[in-house]
Amino acid sequence: MKMIRTLPIALAAIMATLPVPLHAFSQHQVVLGLPPPPGKPSYLPVANSTRSFWFTDPDVVPGPNEGSEGPLTDDADICIIGSGITGVSAAYHLAHALVGNEEVVSGIGRPVKAVILEAREFCSGATGRNGGHITAHQFAHFRQIEKERGVDEALRTLAIEFYTVDELTRILAENGKEDYVDLTRGGRLMLMFSEEELAEEKADYEAAKKAGAQMGDVQWLSKEEVWKTYGAPYPGVLIPGNNLWPLKAVSVLFQLANKTSSRFSVDLHTQTPVTSVTSIPHANANSDIPFLRRHVVNTPRGSVSCSYVLHATNGYAAHLLPHLAGPDGIVPTRGQVMTVRAAVKIDELSTVGGTGNEGFEYWFPRPTKSEAGETPLVVVGGGREVAKGFEIYEVDDSVVNEDVGKALRDFLPIVFPEKYDRDTDPEMEWTGIMGYTQSGDPFVGPVVDSKQISAESNEFDGQFVSAGYTGHGMPRAFACAQVVADMIMADIQRKPFQIPEWFPKSYLTRELPLTQ
Repeated sequence: MKMIRTLPIALAAIMATLPVPLHAFSQHQVVLGLPPPPGKPSYLPVANSTRSFWFTDPDVVPGPNEGSEGPLTDDADICIIGSGITGVSAAYHLAHALVGNEEVVSGIGRPVKAVILEAREFCSGATGRNGGHITAHQFAHFRQIEKERGVDEALRTLAIEFYTVDELTRILAENGKEDYVDLTRGGRLMLMFSEEELAEEKADYEAAKKAGAQMGDVQWLSKEEVWKTYGAPYPGVLIPGNNLWPLKAVSVLFQLANKTSSRFSVDLHTQTPVTSVTSIPHANANSDIPFLRRHVVNTPRGSVSCSYVLHATNGYAAHLLPHLAGPDGIVPTRGQVMTVRAAVKIDELSTVGGTGNEGFEYWFPRPTKSEAGETPLVVVGGGREVAKGFEIYEVDDSVVNEDVGKALRDFLPIVFPEKYDRDTDPEMEWTGIMGYTQSGDPFVGPVVDSKQISAESNEFDGQFVSAGYTGHGMPRAFACAQVVADMIMADIQRKPFQIPEWFPKSYLTRELPLTQ
């Protein structure tokens, strides 16, 4: 009780020493809207990237360099660029769409063939370098979205995240993979470091609740309650949340994509960066010929002829789609993550993951399993707000930012003063490139260059994109990949595409003629 009585004094002292600035989101948005600095950065992934914790298990299938040697698949119906959560989920959805679908297969007399091309190792982009969270935003930014786009669209922005989390966790459970991916359903604690942030979150919560949003179990906690249960002297809100091993989750989807349907197969080639996509001039997108080859995807190892291309490249999208470069497109942004040991055992720490400071910082304790009795390893990320320019337009994930690293080292020991030791060095530290958009919405749908819409022939016919998740891809990418997979299937069969009731229309790259 003594600690609780002295809490106001402790709170003032701790807040004065927070290693990150508060209320940085508005300034972040200003910087995000600026043009790129002089000298266009390379949007291809760099070599020798920092090593993520998620790559420490050598037994993940497929292996990190699957398909990097030997002959390159030179012909495929569908070419997917990127082997993260989006690209592999798209393959999974295509496989499921072909279960029992005689029409497509009978039209070409063989199974549908896809190929995934990855510039580096399997799932080595943002998915394989993130913080391991898969949690739906319960009400974040609801009032702003409702004001700008209406209540239906605001509800859809929440619904897609609930759908994604429910579907992914269901798939993992039904296939007996929850333990394999270390799925933890401990919840998420959102800490509020200021009264202003607390008021904003409560207002969004009330607006979403009034609009009829699916809220789940939401518990608002006073700073005394948070201190007593979790050891942080701040108010907060506990929402449903999950954590997992993201690379392993994607590996499960890849294996399922290859065994779900005899009507579908997918090859994987890692260490195969795509340097360009060339349209075949004579290919007529309106032809009735099934899977007419419309594009050639070029790599240093050779070329792949294909009918459809899916750009699942997130922060690297502008490399192949230069019209998506700059503040009106998808802006590469470097994130930083590390693993540190807590100073207490898991029963004193809890399995609840957390976020703070408008979501800039995030963390979760890894399940101990065979390490029972040891202090848990905690994954913590964020700190971009201490860096010049918020790490926006930084595309080099072979290095870490020392200022960001220092902020992350200090963060947990300051926020949870009795749970972490400030003298403990991180066990691993890495960076990864995210894809940010000013609106926070990804680009999902047919590739569209406004300069070519009126042209008689569009070089992007048959090309699709799903990218730009603004650091929040795990609860959205799986569902966005489902939408683009459905678009491809609708185009193949010359049938109308219908927008799912949970999908935000604002994510679409354009109003689709086939949309209902």
